[in-house]
Parts: sequence; structure tokens; C-alpha cells
Amino acid sequence: MIKRGVVYLLYGEERKQLIQNYIEKHQRASVLQLCDAFNVSESTIRRDLKELEQDHVIKRTHGGAIALESVNFEPTVTEKSDRFLAEKQAIAKRAASYIQEGDTILIDAGTTTLPLVYEIKQFQSLTVVTNSVVHAELLKDSPQFEVIVPGGRLRHETQALVGPITDQTLSILHVDKAFIGTNGIDLEDGLTTPNLIEASTKQLMVQQASDAIVLADHSKFDKITFAKFADLSMIHHLITDNHVDDWYQTELDQIGVKLDIVKLQED
Repeated sequence: MIKRGVVYLLYGEERKQLIQNYIEKHQRASVLQLCDAFNVSESTIRRDLKELEQDHVIKRTHGGAIALESVNFEPTVTEKSDRFLAEKQAIAKRAASYIQEGDTILIDAGTTTLPLVYEIKQFQSLTVVTNSVVHAELLKDSPQFEVIVPGGRLRHETQALVGPITDQTLSILHVDKAFIGTNGIDLEDGLTTPNLIEASTKQLMVQQASDAIVLADHSKFDKITFAKFADLSMIHHLITDNHVDDWYQTELDQIGVKLDIVKLQED
């Protein structure tokens, strides 16, 4: 009995290690995928996932799990610029439809919000607050806009101005609409970003807007990074592409968030 118990324990630990490896390789996995991969029951997989989450190596999600091995990892602006470009452009076009002439808007730094800077050039009168030196540079030849850059410390990875100086300026401003990027979206853990200082700045962006609008392609869903900057219930709209899981529509409706799904032209 002891030997048989030891064999089972070793097998269980080995299986959990293989499950962890699988999730880390694919970044996410459903319970059904793991059942097929390891030829075990759903109850066994769910128990293994619970134990792996308790060991802080994965995060369970609706119907599966995601990897937590790289919560601090953040690609540079150059590395991210071409990822899901069609999705980002479609999302930006939809985001521009939320804007009216005369609005005061805030555009967060990042490659998801970057296409919105091009889209707003159709307007004749806007006040634009941005903490992105890239966005500000693109607006330097748009005299029809009042452009406000809140200063602060430059993060080279994201070309964003962040920190106490940035936050102090944002705290005295109020905008009609804030268009905010995120690295991770999770129903329980909310909106997250890899950098703690940048999270503080994003938190203020949400707080200082009458309408907080998150722009995120489908790859950001079911993902958690290091620092939380808002609960999902704190935002008003979330614009994404039509490759996101359908069940998010119902879940977000229940907490009062309008999920705006953009259909890509090639679909």
C-alpha cells in the first residue's frame, strides 16, 4: 500500500509538472485540452490546476488556466508595434467614433492606442492629453488641437511618461474620455500592466475620466501581469476585436461594462 501510494504521488507530481510545462508553452489551456493531452478526467485536471495555482505557478480562469511565469515581462514598443496591427487599427477606428468635436480626451501611451492618434486627425477641435512622447510627436503638426503632455519620468520600454510628476498633473485634470491600453484582462484580477509605476499612472487615467474606455485586442484577455490598475467594473467601455471569447459579453454586461466588438474586414 505504501509503495502504491508513493507511485501515485510521484505520478501526480509528474503530471502536474507536465501540465505546468504545457500551460507555460501555450500561455493558456482549457480543462478539455488538458484532459485530452493527459488522458485524465476533468475532476483530476481541476484538482491539479487548483494545486498549481496554490503553488503560484499558474492562474485558473473560466474553464482553464493561464501561465504566470512572465508577469513582469514587457516587450518594447518596437517589438509590439506589428503585433495584431489589423486588430489595433480596427479598434482605433471604432474608438474614434466615441469622440465628438470639442471633447477633451486622454490617450494613453502604447501601440494599441497609437492608431487612434492618426484617426483623431479628422477632427477640427479637441484637447488631447497624452503621456506618450510618440503620440505627442505625431500631434506636433496639428494646430487645431490643444495638446497637453503631463511630464514625468520617461519609460523607454513604452515611451510613456510616468511617476509622481505625471500623476500630480493628471490629478488636477478631468477629461471627457480616456482611451487606455492594458497588458492583461481578467474577470477576477481586472486590468494589469507589468510595471508598478505605470500602473499608478493608468489608475489615475481611469479615475479622472467621465468615460474610461479600454482598447485591447483579443490577446490581452485571460492574461494577468504584475500590477493591477483597475477593476473591470471601474471602466465604462471595452473595445476589442471579434476573436475574443463570446462568453465575455455576458460576463461584462453583468458588471456594467459595455463590450464593443469590432468585426475585422477579412472575417
